[in-house]
Amino acid sequence: MSTQVLARKWRPKSFDAVIGQEHVVRALTHALDARRLHHAYLFTGTRGVGKTTLSRLLAKALNCTGGDDKGDVTSTPCGVCSACLAIDSGRFIDYIEMDAASNRGVDEMAQLLEQAIYAPSAARFKVYMIDEVHMLTGHAFNAMLKTLEEPPDHLKFILATTDPQKIPVTVLSRCLQFNLKQMPTAQIVAHLAAILAAETIPFEDTALPRLARAAAGSMRDALSLTDQAIAFGGGSVTHAGVQGMLGSLDESYIFGILQALANRDGSALIAIVDEIAARSLSMGQALLDLALALQRIALLQAVPNASGAEWAGREILQELALRFNAEEIQLDYDIAVRGRAEMPMAPDEYAGFSMTLMRMLAFAPIEDDAPSRALTAPPVAPALAMRKGTAAVTQEASAVAGRGTAADASGRAKASGAAQAHPKRQDEAAAGPMPGAALATTAAAVDAIDFDGNWPALARRVNATGLARQLLEQAELLEYGDNLFKLRVALKHLAETQTVEKLRAALSQHFATPVRLHVSVGAITGATHAVKERAERDARQADAVAAIESDPFVKTLVSDFGGVVVPGSIRPRP
Repeated sequence: MSTQVLARKWRPKSFDAVIGQEHVVRALTHALDARRLHHAYLFTGTRGVGKTTLSRLLAKALNCTGGDDKGDVTSTPCGVCSACLAIDSGRFIDYIEMDAASNRGVDEMAQLLEQAIYAPSAARFKVYMIDEVHMLTGHAFNAMLKTLEEPPDHLKFILATTDPQKIPVTVLSRCLQFNLKQMPTAQIVAHLAAILAAETIPFEDTALPRLARAAAGSMRDALSLTDQAIAFGGGSVTHAGVQGMLGSLDESYIFGILQALANRDGSALIAIVDEIAARSLSMGQALLDLALALQRIALLQAVPNASGAEWAGREILQELALRFNAEEIQLDYDIAVRGRAEMPMAPDEYAGFSMTLMRMLAFAPIEDDAPSRALTAPPVAPALAMRKGTAAVTQEASAVAGRGTAADASGRAKASGAAQAHPKRQDEAAAGPMPGAALATTAAAVDAIDFDGNWPALARRVNATGLARQLLEQAELLEYGDNLFKLRVALKHLAETQTVEKLRAALSQHFATPVRLHVSVGAITGATHAVKERAERDARQADAVAAIESDPFVKTLVSDFGGVVVPGSIRPRP
């Protein structure tokens, strides 16, 4: 004897049992209680969020007769009358579900509408539910327009779609539209736990969040995956079983990657990649799991007491939150997400995964006590001096890795002696700076510039692009004097020689006189242009949200009609 799948067995039988769509349930129940019945409803949303379920519940609410067969339209269908039982079992003659994907032509629509003029056989209302309505042809949409706008009193249309953008506006304007949202992971986990407990199926708490994340907001997918996990685990849902079924990684791999990044250990990273490859685990899923871990670390850094007791390895994440700075976590998260998106374009999965991790390692910021890739300004020989206001530029390597003894930048005599001792070094100096070296730029004679010390304000006005603009916005001013700016930035790639030289040139152009620039790498402790911009942007956003939420008209929509302000939809004025 076969068992009924969980998605069908636990389909909600009343509005109270619907999970995650409170905004739609509230509007429908208020309309039913007030007898404000529209003739056409449109439910939109991704797969498995409740479109068909709400359609059947609405049909039951419209046709319920109560246990004594004397009931009327209600927001709480009894579930025991003949109409409720027939709709639940899928055999109610006056509730017609049509799949527009397979019945999309004008002939099928004409045949359906021909029956619309006839009164229901055994119900209060005849209900037409057209699923995936966006699949109808243009002629089919045109054929239904008149009936959809002015149907007989006994007829109700319920349309459902996963792609409302493909529905003509002439149809949208004739319907009450309800947008169903994806299920939050926490709600899916709670619902799965309740169902498994009712089914007396053993489960591990840490297994359910993995199922919920794999469902990607769909309750039906979550229940289908749970059925699969039960079969895979031999009657129970275990953490290891779900990992094996989904081909996902154990958290120890993710924590190992993060520890290797914190230790700047490339060998350990590649060893983990090799082990993942040897076990034939999904590297694309590994990047998603890594991005999730980075998001949780960022949350712990911003809100140390944030919820998340159900997270596996929360203590390890808290420790890692202290080892990374916030900027690096943000950058690594971006690299992980982009790396996952670019995986199909990589030569193979191994190359895409390992290169993404190497990118994180390459862009890791230098510690405070690490050698600085700073710009210094050695004295300029008198022979190179030019007229006031014209820059005479000298360039010298401040650090050269693996190239022998470097010239001492503290005095021109030592630099000259080193060049004479190494003719090849002298030729390289004449040709330009050596690879990997920082540049030093100064001017023979310059005008004093007018600067009030407000670096974020200056960053707004200086004309710079690309990485030079990023350096300008992300750096903090440590010291200024004698046309020399001393800056500090958290990310080492912003302190590269070419980037710093471009910013120096932009500053010189802004002040119309040569300036000197000294950039070190380390943790940011003061105000930067980016920090100030973010604070101002957050303040404007908060003001905009407060203005909308306090608006009397909006309050009326929320309180009387069950309206909801969509999170993220409010934007401050430019």
